[in-house]
Amino acid sequence: MGPLRGQMAEVDVSTLANLINAIAVTAGVIFAATQIRDYRRQRRRDSMLALVRSFQSPTFAKALRMVIELPDGASADEIRKILGRDGEDLIVHVSATWETIGVLLFHGELTIDIIDDFFSGPILISWRKLLPYTTDLRQRYQRDTWSEWFQWLAERMMEREKFSPPVRRTSRIALGERNYWP
Repeated sequence: MGPLRGQMAEVDVSTLANLINAIAVTAGVIFAATQIRDYRRQRRRDSMLALVRSFQSPTFAKALRMVIELPDGASADEIRKILGRDGEDLIVHVSATWETIGVLLFHGELTIDIIDDFFSGPILISWRKLLPYTTDLRQRYQRDTWSEWFQWLAERMMEREKFSPPVRRTSRIALGERNYWP
């Protein structure tokens, strides 16, 4: 029985070593997957924070206010007359911001839920007010893709509101959604 007992001890040590190796590899894979997931979350969080910060600049706030206060149905010439040259520069600022958000959404860097929660109203109002101006620029520069991502983003927001109209914060709370504020 002596030699057999020695072989069993060797098998047990060998089996134990294989088990430890398998556990280490599994732990490494789980750790790597967790790190990748955390990196993706951080990247998404950074993108969303940059988006929110874009709204916090005085230039963007001024530009958005000017666009939102334009009369409904104003022609491109009327918009130019109301805003002047500096105002047209601000239109470019607002449009470029919405373009950037549209591209980020398209490439999956932002979620439509976050964009909807933060910006759906300003995006839709901006598009409605600037559509005649954008159409004029497309014709003037023979460039149908002028502000195409802004348009695409506005269309996604319009589609979303067809199926899920905006809900006031107080209504959401009444419906049992989480309230993170006292």
